[in-house]
Amino acid sequence: MASSYYFVTIAILGLASIVLVHASDPSPLQDFCVAANDSMSAVFVNGKFCKDPKLAKAEDFFFAGLLTPRNVSNPVGSTVTPANVAQIPGLNTLGISLARIDYAPYGQNPPHTHPRASEILVVLEGSLYVGFVTSNPDNRLFTKVLYPGEAFVFPEGLIHFQFNTGKTNAVAIAALSSQNPGVITIANAVFGSNPKISTDVLTKAFQVDKNVVDYLQAQFWYPNN
Repeated sequence: MASSYYFVTIAILGLASIVLVHASDPSPLQDFCVAANDSMSAVFVNGKFCKDPKLAKAEDFFFAGLLTPRNVSNPVGSTVTPANVAQIPGLNTLGISLARIDYAPYGQNPPHTHPRASEILVVLEGSLYVGFVTSNPDNRLFTKVLYPGEAFVFPEGLIHFQFNTGKTNAVAIAALSSQNPGVITIANAVFGSNPKISTDVLTKAFQVDKNVVDYLQAQFWYPNN
C-alpha cells in the first residue's frame, strides 16, 4: 500500500512539474536574437525579426538615453523614457527592459497597467507617493512614499501610479520583466479611445451623468509614455 502511495505521489509531482514548465516563458535557444527590420534576411521570433547573429554589433545592445532629463511641461507633469526592444534591439527574447521617469513638482505617472510585465521602481531623486490596486473583488490599495534609494514592486497587470509629493523635480528608474511590457493608461484608454466608447456604456459603468462623460471624452489625454 505504501509503495502505491509513493508512485501516485511521484506521478502527481511529475504532472505538476510539466504544468509549471508549460506555464512559464520558454528559455531562448540561442545566445541572443537582435531585432531586425529586414524580414528578407531574418527569422521571426517573439514579435520581431531576428538579425543574423554574425551581423550583430555592440550598438544592438546599447542605449544612451537614460541619463538625460526630459521635459515635464505637460498636462500630467511627467515623461517616460523607455529602454525596451524598440530602443535596444538586442533585448528581443531576453524578457527585460528599463524606463526612466521624470516628474515635475506634483507631477504624476497616471494610473496605468503593464499587460505583459511586473515592475520594480527605484527613486533616484525627490520623493514619490506610489501604489497599486489589487484585482476584483477586493480592490485593495497598497501605497508607500519612496525616497532616494528606495524601491517598490508593481505586480504584472495591476493598476499602479506614481505621484511626486515634493516641490522639486523627481526621477525614478523602473525595471520590467518583458522586452515589450506594453502600457495601458486607464484614463486615456477609457475616455480617449478611438473611436469613442458609447456614452451609454460609460454613464452606466461610472454611474455619472452623460454630461460628465461628454466632458471627459472631450479632453486631450496626454500620452506621457
